[in-house]
Amino acid sequence: MKTNVTNAKLLLVLLSVVALWITLTVLLNSTKIWTAIELPISFHRWNVITKPSWSEAPPRPVVSAAETQLKIKQIMEKLDQLIPPRPFTHINTTTSATHSTATILNPRDTYCTGNQLDILLEARDHLGHQKEYGGDFLRARMSSPALKAGASGKVTDFNNGTYLVSFTLFWEGQVSLSVLLIHPSEGASALWRARNQGYDRVIFTGQFSSGTTKVNTDCALVLNSSAELCQYLDAEDQEAFYCLKPQHMPCAALVHMHSKNTKVSYLSKQERSLFERSNLGVEILKNFNAISVSKCNQGTVPVKKKCKFGMTSTIPSGHVWKDSWKPVSCSLAPVEMKECLRGKFIYLMGDSTVRQWMEYFKTSIDTLKPVDLHETGKLQHQLAVDLDRNINIQWQKHGYPLIGSISYSVKEIEYIARAIDRTGGEKNTIIVISLGQHFRPFPIDVFIKRVLNVHKAVQRLLLRSPDTLVVIKAENIREMNNDVERFSDFHGYIQYLIIKDIFQDLNVGLIDAWDITIAYGTHDVHPPQNVVGNQINILLNYIC
Repeated sequence: MKTNVTNAKLLLVLLSVVALWITLTVLLNSTKIWTAIELPISFHRWNVITKPSWSEAPPRPVVSAAETQLKIKQIMEKLDQLIPPRPFTHINTTTSATHSTATILNPRDTYCTGNQLDILLEARDHLGHQKEYGGDFLRARMSSPALKAGASGKVTDFNNGTYLVSFTLFWEGQVSLSVLLIHPSEGASALWRARNQGYDRVIFTGQFSSGTTKVNTDCALVLNSSAELCQYLDAEDQEAFYCLKPQHMPCAALVHMHSKNTKVSYLSKQERSLFERSNLGVEILKNFNAISVSKCNQGTVPVKKKCKFGMTSTIPSGHVWKDSWKPVSCSLAPVEMKECLRGKFIYLMGDSTVRQWMEYFKTSIDTLKPVDLHETGKLQHQLAVDLDRNINIQWQKHGYPLIGSISYSVKEIEYIARAIDRTGGEKNTIIVISLGQHFRPFPIDVFIKRVLNVHKAVQRLLLRSPDTLVVIKAENIREMNNDVERFSDFHGYIQYLIIKDIFQDLNVGLIDAWDITIAYGTHDVHPPQNVVGNQINILLNYIC
């Protein structure tokens, strides 16, 4: 009897152990089981080495690295078709602004406001031979300096050496027409080929600090070195930046960065002759007389609706009149800035062209007080608040690559996508993103990948907070003769097309700074305050 009781107890213990084992197995494998029956999910983790975070974003669909690479490849293929290789044997066979001819189509004795004026441009080389292919990088503009008026023109490339240049006559008065040959097609082709050959036109120097010891080492997006490297990886989007690891110092000791241009060039000596100052931005229509435009008693002009978020952009998107920006498809109302921004959180993310917005806000709103975030330098994170009106405006720089000859702190550096992921968003939150200028010296896939990653972050934000206002500020045009191989507006124009194409499927606003700065005729990466103010006025009309 005792033996039977003992056996029964042992059996009960054994059954308990088996039951416990089954329970633990189910619990440990529950995540795998859930994943197998649901759509793939992942949870955001902050993986930038220099700045950990303990918060997690909501679950979202996984976009694999392979999918991103496929998208990059598809965009690259489109661009290669847009910018085919052009033969270059001698400068005499390249497009000549002097020898090219321009003819007004259907000329009139009187032009009326609202009319379209078309010019047929026939490109010829320096020997007077007509070109048989397109690809010249042209810039068209009309202006009336006395009226402080200007607008871009639309250029259509027929890919056979002829171009249609169209101007919309927005205002009455004497109007001057201008078409500049920024680069001949052979120059554009050379810039495109050279851009995608290397990462070393700019060298970065990272400063590591440990106690009283400071060590500088080379850093880059790509480092071809057998030495030990520090990898600063954003594991979420697989974007990395590298530094040579200093001896006896950890990678986490990186604190500052600066950069300088190198003497590296991927252009031949013959190709570099295309980018001498005398060959940049040469006027084609210099023999044209000004066009006289009249009102022509066209009756009542229809009243345009107030500009609002989500309106379709046109080419040109507007014009300047008496120093103010006038969009084509809507009207900008005067906005009282303080009241418009009451209760708003404005996040300005990107380069120094949107940092100009921060400076403009601080200058224009006298109740906006800067908050000392204990950082230094022009690239420091900025925050300004108006406590009475609950206005919060901040600017932060984008992640690597960030070009700057003056040393800047990287202790708080982060990618825009990560900053968006940690933003809750709601109807009073406005995010403005500006990317481009710092990417011009690097292969185009670096820019494409960054924009795709920001696009994914904005997509996630609008899923969880669809009433958040997200605005893309396009690039400004800049100086024509400033280190053309690295910073030509040709590079900027390609990036402008890319960012518009990638974001077209999302409900975001576009402030077409590219078109605006052409209309104003500014050739400065940091345009005057009146231009900045007119860009910001578009944002205020979106908000209020």
